[in-house]
Amino acid sequence: MNDWDPLHEGPKPERVRAAGVDLVAGDRVRLRPRGLADIFDLALEGKLATILGFELDYENRIFVVVILDDDPGKDFGEQGKPAHRFFFRPEEVEPLAGTGEDSP
Repeated sequence: MNDWDPLHEGPKPERVRAAGVDLVAGDRVRLRPRGLADIFDLALEGKLATILGFELDYENRIFVVVILDDDPGKDFGEQGKPAHRFFFRPEEVEPLAGTGEDSP
């Protein structure tokens, strides 16, 4: 039996490891969508973004929530409004130099 309750959000991660770096909200990354399966993947490839936080889906997969640095409506994304936040798996973001904590 699955213990997932859609009305109860569990704790969200405060940091996520990507490319050997611990990322936290506020860190900047370059987007590297893996699938290039749709127009969003193609349009967002290589874009610079800032991490807003992290989300877990119902299967406990982690997603990095970002807003695009050059989005004129990024304040809507910061407020959690739709269409200005994007969700990527940790392997789809490339930490920028000076971001996060490098692994020893």
